Formats: sequence, structure tokens, C-alpha cells
Amino acid sequence: MSGDFVYEALPMRVVFRPGSSTTAVAQEAERLGLRRLLVLSGARGLGTAQAVADSLGGSCVGVHPGAVMHVPVEVADEAVEVARKLDADGCVAVGGGSAIGLGKAIALRAGLPLIAVPSTYAGSEMTPVWGLTEGGVKRTGRDPRVLPRSVVYDPELTLSMPPALSLTSAMNALAHAAEALYAPDASPVISLMAEEGVRSIAAALPAITAPPGAPGSAGGPRAQALYGAWLCGACLGATTMGLHHKLCHVLGGTFNLPHAATHTVLLPYVLAFNSPATPAASAALRRALGGVPDPAAELHSLARRLGAPRSLADLGLPPDGIARAAHLAASAPYANPRPASPDDLQAILTAAYDGAPPPPSGG
Repeated sequence: MSGDFVYEALPMRVVFRPGSSTTAVAQEAERLGLRRLLVLSGARGLGTAQAVADSLGGSCVGVHPGAVMHVPVEVADEAVEVARKLDADGCVAVGGGSAIGLGKAIALRAGLPLIAVPSTYAGSEMTPVWGLTEGGVKRTGRDPRVLPRSVVYDPELTLSMPPALSLTSAMNALAHAAEALYAPDASPVISLMAEEGVRSIAAALPAITAPPGAPGSAGGPRAQALYGAWLCGACLGATTMGLHHKLCHVLGGTFNLPHAATHTVLLPYVLAFNSPATPAASAALRRALGGVPDPAAELHSLARRLGAPRSLADLGLPPDGIARAAHLAASAPYANPRPASPDDLQAILTAAYDGAPPPPSGG
């Protein structure tokens, strides 16, 4: 290890307990002294959210299944109003990044403490980062008020994810760790966590993307993947996001592309672009991925072998969206180890739009 660094640990409490999400949430609510909890979810996760609500008994004042992707500001406004009408003293967000993002919006605007119960590998639960979309623009910020007071991880909740979502959600988590490895505020601790997170998720991917009921599709690999996602999310929470996340936020907020799938398609191209400026990060990714010579090429190939979307075109980006997205990304500053000109951004997005293999890393 060489060089100076700063590491600031976030005040996080994590409960990792397979098969006990309902009892653990009730225990965490009691520990925090919360008596009027609003349970949040998206439409897909309503069943799990209702089970959590039932476990809270009289401490639950309602279930609000209004979470949607990218947290539109009007959706956040509605949820804040529901929380205020019910006189909630806290929220429990059950689901993926959309549900937890909605919980963060309430925490930010209404000051209510948040308990997070992730059912995907998104990692938002481990960060003080919030995001809201208004007028086709996704704004993000950092505020300690949105950091969940407690996070309950139950690998059994991830069993309901379809294989395609398991894949893109896991690749989303990998992106958090990959950018943390070359973030300007990286540290030895974060680098260790990032490498271990990538290693854990990559090893679990074949099993967690198998059809439901297939041998090895549950149990150990799910716990291993969720453990990896926890580490990757913690890396995201402790470092500054770079070019990859910037482009994903532009594509999601402006064109409403699916968040995890956009991460999956775009990550190899950004890694290939940044690799000449990130030798240590590239070496860590090579180790974590089993000694492969080119991490960007391996992630592109792995995603395709497992059936991920192949291109931004497949996700619904219109051809004229490439130039617009490049312009929007170039217009706002962000941290990145290699300067990216508007022409560079256009080239990255064009390659991802077409879906061809990324150029060799380092060249």
C-alpha cells in the first residue's frame, strides 16, 4: 500500500439472517423505538411487504406499494403525503432500489428514520445517496439523513427474482465495486471490500441465474451473492461515483431505461475506456474474476453467456438518444480517472448501443 487516503466509516447496522426477515424487522423497529411504521414497496414486491407489515402488528400504520424506477418526484411527493397523513414515525422499505429510493425520499423530506429490507442486489441500502427524477433529469445527492438506521438482509427474499433480474441486479452491484476501485477517494479498506464483493458475486452468478428450482439456484449461492452485494453497496456509499454511474443516471432519468440492465450493458465499455488509467483497479478485477486477462471483455462475455440484454438499443434507447445522452453527461462535472471528451462519450455510448465487444482493455 502506498499513498495517502481518508476512510470514513458510515454508521450502519446490518442484520444478515437467512429466513427471518419478518422477525428481524420487528426486532429492529422495537430497538429503534418506532411505533407507527409505514411499509413501502413496489407493485412486484407487495406480497413480501405485506408479510413484513403483518409481522409488525399494531406498529404498522399502512402499506404503500407506490415505488417505481428512478423515483419520479411526483411519486416521492405522494409517499411523503401518505406518511404525514398516517402520522408515521418511521418507514420500512421492502424491495429493490426503487423501494429503498422512495424510503430515502421520505427520510430526506420528512426526517423519518428508515429500515431497509433489500430483495435485490442493488446496494442502495448501504449508501447516503438519494436520487429523484423530474422533467426527464435524474438528480442525485448525498445526505446522512437518508442512510437507513438498520438493514435486514435475508437471502431467501431474493428467491422471487426472475433469473434475468438476478443477473442484471448482480451486475449492477459489480459496477459499484468496479468504480470504487478507481474512485478518487478510494482507500485500502474499500479496495479490499470491492475485490471481495466482485469475487463473491461472480462466483454465485451461474447459480443465481439458473431457472427457479434448478439445483444450486437457492441456498448458499444466494447468501454469497447478497453478501457480495452488501460489500459492493458499502463501496458505493463510501466513494465518489464516476463516469459509469453518471451515464447510467442520464440514460435512466432521461430515457427511463431500466436501471440494472443499463448498468449491465454499459459497464464493460466504461471499464475498457478507463483501463489505461486504472492499472491497480484492473489488476484487482482480474484477480476477483478468476485471473482473466481482460475484465471488461470477461464481463461482456459473461453477461451474454447468462442471457443479459445485449445493447442499449435492446433496452429502448432511440438512435438520436446517443448524442443527447453524451451532451447531458458532458455538461455536468463528475469524477473519473481518465478525462472523457464529448467525442469519447459519444464513442462509448455508440459502442454500447450496438452491443459489439468492447475494445481490448489498455488499448
